[in-house]
Amino acid sequence: MPTKENLLVGRILVEENIITSEQLEAGLKEQKRTGDFICTTLVKLGFAPQEKVFSVLSRQLNIPYVKLKDKEIPQNVIEKVSAKFASHYKIVPIEYRDNTLVIAMANPLDTRTLDDINLLLGIEVKAVLSSEVEINEELRKYYGVGADTLEQIMAQKEFSGEIQMQAEKTEDIETLAEDASIIKFVNQILSEAVKDRATDIHIEPFQDELRVRFRIDGVLYKINIPGTIRYFHPAIISRIKVMAQMNIAEHRMPQDGRIKIKVAERELDLRISTLPTAFGEGVHMRILSSHSFLELEKLGLAQCDLAIIENVIKKPHGIIFVTGPTGSGKSTTLYASLAKINSMETKIITIEDPIEYQLKGINQMQVIPKIGFDFAIGLRHILRHDPDVIMVGEVRDYETAEIAIRSALTGHLVFSTLHTNDAAGAITRLVDMGVEPFLVSSSLECLIAQRLVRLICPKCKTAISGHKKADILKQAHEEKIETSEIELFEGKGCQECRFTGYRGRTGIYEILRISEPIREMIVTKSTSQQIKQKAIAEGMRTLRRDGLCKVLRGLTTLSEVMRVSQQETT
Repeated sequence: MPTKENLLVGRILVEENIITSEQLEAGLKEQKRTGDFICTTLVKLGFAPQEKVFSVLSRQLNIPYVKLKDKEIPQNVIEKVSAKFASHYKIVPIEYRDNTLVIAMANPLDTRTLDDINLLLGIEVKAVLSSEVEINEELRKYYGVGADTLEQIMAQKEFSGEIQMQAEKTEDIETLAEDASIIKFVNQILSEAVKDRATDIHIEPFQDELRVRFRIDGVLYKINIPGTIRYFHPAIISRIKVMAQMNIAEHRMPQDGRIKIKVAERELDLRISTLPTAFGEGVHMRILSSHSFLELEKLGLAQCDLAIIENVIKKPHGIIFVTGPTGSGKSTTLYASLAKINSMETKIITIEDPIEYQLKGINQMQVIPKIGFDFAIGLRHILRHDPDVIMVGEVRDYETAEIAIRSALTGHLVFSTLHTNDAAGAITRLVDMGVEPFLVSSSLECLIAQRLVRLICPKCKTAISGHKKADILKQAHEEKIETSEIELFEGKGCQECRFTGYRGRTGIYEILRISEPIREMIVTKSTSQQIKQKAIAEGMRTLRRDGLCKVLRGLTTLSEVMRVSQQETT
């Protein structure tokens, strides 16, 4: 049966025409299952906006509604309530005056909880109304991720410096998080990273702190973690090593491993790397989702560039290189291309370091340097298995480059990556490795340079004018891009985007199709700048130009494009 306060609140909202009777019935049914306050449930179900629900409730019950995100809470007030206590009761202390502590609750009608809080704190408590979402955000902001768990471990003296656990193939974080231990703390870090859409987690030891940072949309952010985390550094590293099936006794050598985890019904792969530093071992965790790579049409390619790629990946032979720095989305482009041409009639074999995503119907191998199994050896053996398409994770040396190029000349379509600043630079890089220019000229079909730019947050997207708009229009004019009657945008910054103004990413591209004149330039050892200018004359869009086009479409900002692309010279 629903509690009296949930029924009362529900009827108030129906009388105020915020929800219908049918929605209240559905909400009460869901509330009974979850145990949440009815307002929280109705907002989660999308029956009514949060602002409206809590404003009406505040007026009807004569209880103040406080927007926590707009409030700065003094540290001495936060210290009135322990992290463990605040997390358990889902409360945030916001003010202390006249021997009375004002706390924010999602359900201030819950008199039993209020009585418990009064008794345990030993001071007068007054409740105000706030949303559960905002309360959870403030708990993380002021107490830090996993603060309640660390407090429990310290209080119970569970920490012994050495954790004995059993490795599992798949860790269900939500189940394990019920235990107050190092296991729970590590799981909280992973859950928070997934919730924040992080692609990487960095755990870095220094002389007086253990720092945790997440990479979100390509930028690193320090995560608020209680300072006591430094006391648990060895135990945290040991837990991660056990999960990744590494040697927990080895602290002097770098190690690599993988973990499969399950968060909110999503299975994720974590690539783990440990690094011995002056103050202990650091850990880097790359978060990969088996379903996160995109279709070719969803990578942010302009229609003209998409048409070029779709054309070249259907060729029977030749080599296609994707270039750019680490983290520029090269693997995503390669996987999307392979997925596009994958069929029962085509045999595709890849050799990677490591295999980031598993693609059904494609034979994938991972290099194992410890036993001498590298790209060059793998590539030689691939050729004995009658492939139509080959993907080499990265060309790092002359031997791999030569075998890949000769494979392209003997009837195979080859995909690979290189670390260069632009598309034309890949040609110079191959020649510098020692590959003969005539082999490069004969085998190359296409070079794709790319970067990732952050997208303007849709929640706080606002139009710009004045000198900001003038600067963008000036850049567009220099690139000879049409700009008549155009509206430009930027993100103001909001809670949704961590006050950065950006949320999500898309690609900007430079696609150099190898034409006959460019093949001749390669053979005659023309410079990469000369080849680039010829490609531009033939219609190639540079990284800067493609980025500006996305600025003019209202997708990103000029500063973001300038951040990731180098200035073009003409």
